[in-house]
Amino acid sequence: MNAPEPRPQGTLTIGRRFTFEAGHRLPGLPTEHKCSRQHGHSYEVEVILTADRLAPPGFITDFADLAPFKEYLDEELDHRNLHEVLPVEPTSELLARYLAEWFITHVEPHIPGRLQAVKVSETARSWARFDVEGT
Repeated sequence: MNAPEPRPQGTLTIGRRFTFEAGHRLPGLPTEHKCSRQHGHSYEVEVILTADRLAPPGFITDFADLAPFKEYLDEELDHRNLHEVLPVEPTSELLARYLAEWFITHVEPHIPGRLQAVKVSETARSWARFDVEGT
């Protein structure tokens, strides 16, 4: 019997996308800038996770265990004015970092995987990504 081929070395990563609808404005911009006025987006948020080893039956994290993040988006951000409910200016960049902080505090302690990044898209062609250091 031949010896099995060595497995390639690498990193396993998973991602899950979530959506919510919300409005915002960026009052720090000049009044003639279109984003200084109230407007809305169909946001898409992707969480990207990694792990050093897989949990049974071979998961980084069971996708069902990400439900608290979905609940947070639905209950706290969906169909809201983000500048009224967030402690940060609601740019995509700051929203990505804020959501990473929320995920690390409220979800990560209860799952085997580690958050690697959060990506926030306001449109199909524009996005911001926050990468967690040390993952």
